[in-house]
Amino acid sequence: MSLIDHVDASTQLAKNNEVQLLVFKASSGTETPYYAINVFKTREVVEAKNHFLTQIPSAHPLLEGTIVLRGVQIPILNLPLWLGQTISHEEMGHSRLLICDFNGVIIGLRIMEAHRVVKKNWSDMHAPDSYNVNEHSKIVNDTRLEDGSICMVLDFEQLLADVIPSAMVNVNESPGNIKDLVIPKKLLEGELLIAEDSKVAQKHLHQLLINANIKHRIFNNGRLLMDHIASLEDKSVIPAIITDIEMPEMSGFTVTKLLRENADTRNIPILVNSSMTGENNKREAEALGADDFINKTKSHNVLPLVIKVMQEKGIH
Repeated sequence: MSLIDHVDASTQLAKNNEVQLLVFKASSGTETPYYAINVFKTREVVEAKNHFLTQIPSAHPLLEGTIVLRGVQIPILNLPLWLGQTISHEEMGHSRLLICDFNGVIIGLRIMEAHRVVKKNWSDMHAPDSYNVNEHSKIVNDTRLEDGSICMVLDFEQLLADVIPSAMVNVNESPGNIKDLVIPKKLLEGELLIAEDSKVAQKHLHQLLINANIKHRIFNNGRLLMDHIASLEDKSVIPAIITDIEMPEMSGFTVTKLLRENADTRNIPILVNSSMTGENNKREAEALGADDFINKTKSHNVLPLVIKVMQEKGIH
């Protein structure tokens, strides 16, 4: 698809606290809102009419069926329906399928049109409080397009949790008996800090850490995390930090960079927990000073990984 053929490298964008978004509409009409997704979570956009849809008996209402694209069977999710919108039978014939990759899970989203690719600084992405009123919010942040139109970034992890929960982390799954983990005293007595904008990802991390009796505090973006750290008189009490990459106000890469540049925080263990799991992102996280990187679908391993990093740094 020409719209996403030419985009900047994700790691270079992240270093500059920038993101590139594919802007699209889920339904027809000049008054319908714009939505967006990180370009690096997309593969291509195809015309729906060119692909045969095989329905699945007793499937979730949002799961229309599957298509086969280049030998791969891909589930198709009805995005307009998830958003409380409707499209007519005629519009279905003119719709597009946005093929996405979420943590290695390939799905197709039915949309009406792909608008264009825009580049934004994360400082221009905002997360109004109204979007965070409950754990099932569908929007994580928004920005403005050049014509002043509002463009909303959806919580695609919430969509997956609603329709294909098996694709998300199982908070009850454990890599072993938690009682067998040797948890450093600093982690037991301190407060683990987390920057994460997705409500469903926040819920998963919270439950995992509650199960292990680990005190923690979750911030909706990197800026709020950094403001909290700045307010601490003694920053050495922080046992470790977990950060997502994609967040409004400040990306996880910028968080990592700033923490490593500050003498008071440069030795704090930092773990990147992200759905942006490409090798370039992992290398960039390491280059900026992150101690390790974990795929969000494997977040049930996050506590053992935090402990491993702390032990490697000689923190007990």
